[in-house]
Amino acid sequence: MSIVTVQLGQCGNQIGQELFDVITSDTNEAQRYKLSAQGKAYGVCSQERFFHDELTGELSARAVLIDMEPKVITQTMATAAKSGRWKYGDRSFFCQKQGSGNNWANGFCVHGPRHEEAVGDLVRREVERCDRLAGILTLMSVAGGTGSGVGTYITQCLRDTYPHSLILNQLTWPYGTGEVIVQNYNSILTLSHLYQCSDAILVHENDTVHRICAQLMNIKHISFSDVNKVIAHQLGSVLQPAHTQSTCSQYSRNPIGELMATLVCHPEYRLLGLCSIPQMPSSSLAYSTFTWPGLLKHLRQMLISSTKMEEGKQAHLTHTILSDAQHKKLCIDWQVQATAVGQRTADKCSGFNTSMANLLILRGKDVSSADARGFLDPALYSPWLPAEGAFSTWRSAIPFNRYEKSATLVSNSQSLLKPLDHMVGKAWNMFASRAYVHQYTKFGISEEDFLDSFTCLEQVLSSYRHL
Repeated sequence: MSIVTVQLGQCGNQIGQELFDVITSDTNEAQRYKLSAQGKAYGVCSQERFFHDELTGELSARAVLIDMEPKVITQTMATAAKSGRWKYGDRSFFCQKQGSGNNWANGFCVHGPRHEEAVGDLVRREVERCDRLAGILTLMSVAGGTGSGVGTYITQCLRDTYPHSLILNQLTWPYGTGEVIVQNYNSILTLSHLYQCSDAILVHENDTVHRICAQLMNIKHISFSDVNKVIAHQLGSVLQPAHTQSTCSQYSRNPIGELMATLVCHPEYRLLGLCSIPQMPSSSLAYSTFTWPGLLKHLRQMLISSTKMEEGKQAHLTHTILSDAQHKKLCIDWQVQATAVGQRTADKCSGFNTSMANLLILRGKDVSSADARGFLDPALYSPWLPAEGAFSTWRSAIPFNRYEKSATLVSNSQSLLKPLDHMVGKAWNMFASRAYVHQYTKFGISEEDFLDSFTCLEQVLSSYRHL
């Protein structure tokens, strides 16, 4: 089954190009791996999922590129072609000569409706080239105008056109210090509308990824390209082939379907966070050794404390791992506090991160020996959910992206409460003084639309607080 990727705006197009680059590099490494038969099956499954063969024998990405300005699309397509491994289709893009001016309303109310038919035709053509459609993956930012505004409008159109297909939105969260003065307005409008039409929303925070680049990748002068590479690595670790619990003898044919079935069991809870370990400069890979017990205990600690990256140097990974006794004590302490206050909320109970569901993806050497039972602890989950049904594991013996062992955790939990609450609060403070609201009303977004968005997100915050 195949995934059609829709790349929206500057951020979405740049991340998409890095994602396909990671996928092709990883697949080429897998096919040279000593498990030749398994490596070949891995490569065939990955190619079917993300690419189709042109008559020339070249791999062409199952993707549509959309932006209201041509510069980024031109650069993205040229970079892909130069790789020599894959390319975008010659007619798989749509662009105009004027952007959305970092205004969600301009993208959603003007550019989206104006170009709906042209974009819909491009997506339809890609969908029709799939033997079977697994789902649609959209890549977009929440802060700007085209990615967020046009992206939201296109997602709504895709939901109407493909009502029975799964839609996964990958959103890039802006820097907290601010990229655009109205980024919080754009963000609340994007999230509130996507919550009504998307099956799941996978969030990457620029601040977190930036710290990964600085502290773990040892990059001195961090560029957007560096940030995009980290996001692409994490996305690839989720979307590349793996054996699921229901398909233990072969690679999953429907990764988005399996992802949704595992993590999104209630329509009120659609926000997904992601963390992946280890992450380090490629020059350090040959000199680093990790064990499954060490990686899994550390990842469990990250889940409990809602930490999205390893703190400190990779070489000292085991120094910050909670022992089983420490973990049990933390869970007991948290449960006592939760009983005392009458609710299980992450922001009031020692920072404990309660989960709705968790998916652990393990890749690499001796993966069958990895013991993931620590994630079955009932204290990690909401009391009305059985841990056995809330936790799943995918495995692949093929190392991912040259990492001998790697673990990725996709979590539907309270981990996004703090950044979401912070963003809603800042947007409300601006709205209370009606700052910049006229920039939205002139394109057709009313004050009632803002209030509806605040109401929607306050309900989302309340639901996650009471997990």
